[in-house]
Amino acid sequence: MFQDRVEIGISWLAGQRLAMQRLLERLVRQSSFTQDPPGVNAVVSLIDAELRRIGIRTERIPSPRFGDHLSFRTTAQGEAVFLLGHTDTVFPPHSFEGFELAGDMARGPGTFDMKGGLVVALFALETLARGALLRHVPVQGLFVSDEEVGSPESAAHLRERAAGAACALGLEPGRRGDVIITRRKGVASVHADATGVAAHAGNDHQAGRNAIWSLARLVDRAQSLTDYRRGSTVNVGTIEGGTTKNTVPAHARAEIDLRYTTEADGEALYLALREAAEAAAVEGTRIQVARTAWRPPMVRTDRSAALASEYGECQEASCLGAGEAPLSGGGSDACTTSAMGIPTIDGLGPRGAGFHTTDEQVDVASLVPKAAALARFLGRRAV
Repeated sequence: MFQDRVEIGISWLAGQRLAMQRLLERLVRQSSFTQDPPGVNAVVSLIDAELRRIGIRTERIPSPRFGDHLSFRTTAQGEAVFLLGHTDTVFPPHSFEGFELAGDMARGPGTFDMKGGLVVALFALETLARGALLRHVPVQGLFVSDEEVGSPESAAHLRERAAGAACALGLEPGRRGDVIITRRKGVASVHADATGVAAHAGNDHQAGRNAIWSLARLVDRAQSLTDYRRGSTVNVGTIEGGTTKNTVPAHARAEIDLRYTTEADGEALYLALREAAEAAAVEGTRIQVARTAWRPPMVRTDRSAALASEYGECQEASCLGAGEAPLSGGGSDACTTSAMGIPTIDGLGPRGAGFHTTDEQVDVASLVPKAAALARFLGRRAV
């Protein structure tokens, strides 16, 4: 009986490509850079309104640093399927804007990562509503506003709300061939702050202690910690410091990205980075290293592999591909639920290309079948 209702909803969904495209365009045209809370909140408001219109309970969780995080749930009782998503993008306002459609491809900031995935989730949930199934399928979810910087604040909210879930599904960008992500590297964001002593570079150079020099020494040591055989990488992504060329710089800063395949490797990498900072500091300077975000790896288990297989069946029923993706170097909130012991899969959003670039685009033709696959999977959980 429940599967018949799912198919009723999917019959409605089959004609919703234009509606999905229009909602995606509204979301994409609203800039939502992580460090722009008003912009992110505008996107959150759009999604909040759509969820409530469908008949889903929502809760906005205010943030002192980022946009609001959006929690939601159906009224059905039981172990829930937990949906993971984020409303922020990596593009500052005016850096990459607009929405351009060329054939099946739509180009714009967040089309692929991951406003397309949010649209898939919203229409899958409405598909259940059209089949009178919302009150029979336990679904919860959290769309966070700080994922692109490692979810430093929202991870605690996610752990609280996802506890006890039957499984977790990430709506991050889909992969070629619709393969499903079961493994991701862990990710850490590290801030390095070098402190020295300012002095006039001409009249009193010997009294100065150059913070940039110390930080430059750390950069070389940090990069050398990369070990491709272990899957561990270090990337010094930003560096800044000093005031003028004729002043010995008293401060310098760097942001460093760590990737690792096991949590033990991540801890060892961070410890080695701290030791490198101590060794790099020239006399009279100091380098402080601190983690600002930390994600454990997403580990494939028998239960997550079985989940991927079941979801793959729903994808194939929706004229999509299936199978498991190779290890992904990018982290996501799926890492958090996986570390909680919740069977987790990811990459269930639409097809596309170019995420985190100014050529980011999504295959609009994949929106309906991706939503159909999610709706079919959720329909299997009806009680």
